[in-house]
This record gives sequence, structure tokens and C-alpha cells, in this order.
Amino acid sequence: MSTSNLLIRRKDLNENPTTRCAVSLCLDTSGSMNCVEGEAKTTGRTVWIDGKQWNVVSDGTTRLEELTKGVREFYKSISSDEVAEASAEICIVTFDDTARCIEDFANIYRQNQSPVFRTGNNTAMGEGVNLALDLLERRKQEYVSAGVDYYQPWLVLMTDGAPNGDPNELERAITRTAEAVRNRKLTVFPIAVGASADTDTLSRFAPGQRVLKLSGLDFPKFFQWLSASVATVSQTNFEPITLDLSEVGKWDTLDG
Repeated sequence: MSTSNLLIRRKDLNENPTTRCAVSLCLDTSGSMNCVEGEAKTTGRTVWIDGKQWNVVSDGTTRLEELTKGVREFYKSISSDEVAEASAEICIVTFDDTARCIEDFANIYRQNQSPVFRTGNNTAMGEGVNLALDLLERRKQEYVSAGVDYYQPWLVLMTDGAPNGDPNELERAITRTAEAVRNRKLTVFPIAVGASADTDTLSRFAPGQRVLKLSGLDFPKFFQWLSASVATVSQTNFEPITLDLSEVGKWDTLDG
């Protein structure tokens, strides 16, 4: 991180001491996220991406396009709520051949609210989650240093495949995440996209929770629900709350 970015982040905390709600989006951008759903025209060609052979088609809508719309909807919804806008801080980490931070934690009015995602071939899930956890820990320390309170952070882990990065990194990520969940230091939302998502691995990140399965390409509906949940948390005074799970059925298949 550059010195100027660090100073800006510290300035944000000094000028806005509102209790923070940190949300980390850890998103799969492997080649399979270019999978087209719905009607499309076949070209007769095939390619080998993310450990599988795919038919090349034209037209249709890709998972990545709908994910992009969903994230933009998330920012828009957060920004439309005055309390949530002051409280929420969003971090976006993507993982494919490697892990990268697209947006680091900051007041959302300083962030690019129309992020552009690019895909790679593989699914380095462990590397992605470890990076997301590292960034979260750093931001928590900045909260503490500035005397700013924060709610239990959220990690949204979304994938449409199976991890094929470094197996040691994957096991380390699972151990770190599961321990944080058990110690009530982190809330994890494991989201499976499509029929090929590795739900067994996803479940290991969130002990005792059901893996949520996105219905079709309902990314916008999921992120609308997530933003409404962030707004609810932002208006509490650390009292226990119950998220509106009745709305989950609008984007989750509820079959697992």
C-alpha cells in the first residue's frame, strides 16, 4: 500500500468515527465464470479452461457479466442508505490463476463503484481467501489504532468451481476461516454458483452452515439482499440481530 493511500485511510477513520461494518467479497474469476447461461449460438469450437473442456458459443450472458452487475448494484444500494454508507467498508478480492485485491477497505465514496473484472484460467481459492483475511486483519488493526469500533466482519466467498491452486494455501485458508467463525470473529457466506461448484469445500469454510446455492444468474438479487443486511447491521448498537432469511429464497435454490 502506498503512503498516500494509508494516510487517506487513516484520515477517513479520524473524520468519520462511525462504527464500521467491513464486508470482504472474495470472488471467483476463473475461466469458467465466462460460462454463458441461457440461449446462445454454438460455434462448433471447444477450449480447455479451468480443468474442463468447454463449447465456444456466441451471444448469451456470462456469469461474470451478471456478477459485475450485482456488485455494482451492491454499491448503489449501500450508497442510497445514509447510515450504511457511513458504516460499510467493502473489500474486493478476486481469485483465478492468482489472487488480487481489486478494491481495498475504505469509505465507499472513495472507491471505484463500477469495478471491472478479468478472468484467468484456474481457481486459486486458498490464495484468494488468505489475501482477503490478511487485508481484513490489517484493517481491523487500523480501526483499533484509530479508536473506531467495528461489527463482526463478513466474508462472502463465491465460486462456480473447485479449487486447483496450492493445496497448502487452501488448507491454511480453511483453518483460518473456520477458526474465526467458531470464535465468532467472522461471519462467512459460502455461495455456490452453478452445478459444478465444490460445495464440500465451501462448507469447510463455514462450520455448521449450509452452503447457499445461487439460483441461475441471480447475482443482483443476492447483492440486494446483502446490502439490505448491511444496512440492518449498521443501524444496531451491537445488539444481536437476526438477518431476514425469508428473503434468501429469492436468490437461493434452497435445495441443499
